[in-house]
Amino acid sequence: MPTRSIFRTVSLALPTYAVAASVSFAEAPFPIPDTMQSACYDATREIGCPAPGEPFYGQDAQHLGPQQSYTDNGDGTVTDEVTGLIWVQSPDLNGDGVIDIDDKLTYEEALAGAETFELGGYDDWRLPTITEMYSLMNFNGIDPSGLEGDDSSAIRPFIDTTVFDFGYGDTEAGERLIDGQLASSTRYVWNTMHGQDETLFGVNFADGRIKGYGLTLRGQPKEFYVMYVRGPVGYGVPDLADNGDGTVTNAATGLMWAQADNGEAISWEDALAWAEAMNAADYLGYDDWRVPNVKELQGLVEYTRSPDTTGSAALDPVFRISEIINEAGEPDYPFHWSSTTHANFTDHPGTFAAYVSFGRAMGYMNGWTDVHGAGAQRSDPKVGDAANYPKGNGPQGDAIRVLNHVRLVRDAD
Repeated sequence: MPTRSIFRTVSLALPTYAVAASVSFAEAPFPIPDTMQSACYDATREIGCPAPGEPFYGQDAQHLGPQQSYTDNGDGTVTDEVTGLIWVQSPDLNGDGVIDIDDKLTYEEALAGAETFELGGYDDWRLPTITEMYSLMNFNGIDPSGLEGDDSSAIRPFIDTTVFDFGYGDTEAGERLIDGQLASSTRYVWNTMHGQDETLFGVNFADGRIKGYGLTLRGQPKEFYVMYVRGPVGYGVPDLADNGDGTVTNAATGLMWAQADNGEAISWEDALAWAEAMNAADYLGYDDWRVPNVKELQGLVEYTRSPDTTGSAALDPVFRISEIINEAGEPDYPFHWSSTTHANFTDHPGTFAAYVSFGRAMGYMNGWTDVHGAGAQRSDPKVGDAANYPKGNGPQGDAIRVLNHVRLVRDAD
């Protein structure tokens, strides 16, 4: 079983090639902490970071956002200096020094536990929203996909383990390494798995994803790791302004967005190239657009909306979004590429890039269905043929599309 301290020695230096962030971040009330991705990739592998005009220029590691910064308060709590949120340092809720299945709670238990939880002299802890929880995501992690066996020494979790304690799934209790899901307070506004499962969004720092999880598993309430939070309320709530020129500014994050996506599904490499082409053309009057990193992109999700409840994407209606026909033949809305590579434990660690599903997060489980909910964050191959995945990929048959849409972002002036 993983101990509280097993991953506390990971520390990666920031790259010297990244572009400095705009001062507008400092003025925003709820800036989005950077993904901290420090390597560049082509379609399959790590590379030296490309120069302007070269293929794959403009990816995540070449744009710095507000850098993750934490203070260990020495009392079992950690303060995030970017968001102002204060976190419980460890999901070891029973305090036995080991993070394992005995620390997991059901959704109802996690909600109730927050009401009586006390730590560091505070009694106002709460179960975090999905966006609060995702603010801790660190994309210097390595997804266990491709790893055989239960030895986790060659992989790396998607959270800063120099300050936070972390545990993979409890393999001695029959769990998989990737069963490290943490509960949020954000319920999916519809059901997954052919409309049968009431669903909770969770963050998985074991494999670097947001997914909607059924509240029951094999007839029993599903259990999650839990990290409570306290501090400013409202993180992740957008403050959007339609600028009347094809752009939308989110004053909460200091980011300006293109109001519309690009209108067609393209490869990850082409998404990066399209951003550069739009800059050369002064798209919407600006020449400093980029493909958003995955945390910036997730910050656009409107979790009160879904195709099955509001007849829309999980996106504020101030934005325009393309429509598609999904794998089940239903009208739907596309996945959007991020500039973030989703590294995994294979001979080709750069093959996948992270995306956010503004429509249904389709998968093949007894036929095509919404398996993870609109607002999930998963990953897609950068190259290949989607036809080679007739029943998707992974335990829930995640839909593989290879070609996805893109929406540009820049730092607001």
